[in-house]
Amino acid sequence: MARTEDGWWVENDGRLTRIRTAATTTRELLADRSAIDKAAGASDPEGPLLVNTGLLSPVTTPARVVAQMVNYRSHAHDSGFDPDAVPPAFFRKASGSVCGPTDDIRCPDHVGFLDYEVELGLVIGRRIEVGSAVAEDDLAEVVAGIVITNDVSARDIQLTRTQFYESKSYPTFTPVGPFLTLLDGAELSALERLRLTLSVNGEVRQNSTVADMIVKPARALTLLARFQALDPGDLLLTGTPGGTALKAPRPLVEKIGALLPPAVKWRAFFKRQAGAPHYLKDGDVVATTITDPVRGIDLGRQSNIVRKHVRAAL
Repeated sequence: MARTEDGWWVENDGRLTRIRTAATTTRELLADRSAIDKAAGASDPEGPLLVNTGLLSPVTTPARVVAQMVNYRSHAHDSGFDPDAVPPAFFRKASGSVCGPTDDIRCPDHVGFLDYEVELGLVIGRRIEVGSAVAEDDLAEVVAGIVITNDVSARDIQLTRTQFYESKSYPTFTPVGPFLTLLDGAELSALERLRLTLSVNGEVRQNSTVADMIVKPARALTLLARFQALDPGDLLLTGTPGGTALKAPRPLVEKIGALLPPAVKWRAFFKRQAGAPHYLKDGDVVATTITDPVRGIDLGRQSNIVRKHVRAAL
């Protein structure tokens, strides 16, 4: 499914068929499954061409946006962690960070180290109460579908202030879409086949499958439900593979850094990071896809241009 300023659509072979619904939010749309099914079964040969249509995020806001931290083995290695010893962890992102699949990523002028993280997003389809346990067989009941997301991160804010919420919540720091793909139980049980890719200016930076994930969706939702209820239309980002711009320091450098006062340590760390080539710059084009060609699942393609604001000299 896709969303435009004019409403909701089903995509088929490059054309859009309108979903005849009064729904204005993702939550309301998911409750109107008969309208979705009717549109899916009635492809409109005269419908708008996808290539000529500006799409919005298929996840409407306000909504809860929750993310898993260090949830791919390759990302754990890049971050200097033992993937078998990483405890499950979550953080929130402001729903105001959600933007469309082709919107510009706007980097605030005080952010110097802008990073990318392609992630599989789970869109909740049924309320999950605090204390609920989600089994693998329950996944199709509580997860309506999946989307591409990009957990854009201001690393200098995140690390120097240990401030995940701010560093990942600036407006446009969560591109979502273009499609919300509804899945059945069999498709949800085969999520490990999905391949996540992210490129910057055509250079592939991240390329891995969900099989690299440490805490799988059913377990993640159970752990999250220990303290957080979720409603239809809420969004869970499930972690990113290795290949981000941020890399952990070498073990010896890390040991030496641990002996330094925090301010000195972070100055030294970001002085080294300044030479890293993969942080996002003004004008960079970030493209992401999530696909499973065998099962014919294609969540579409995000393409976002980085716009870095620079203070004018006085």
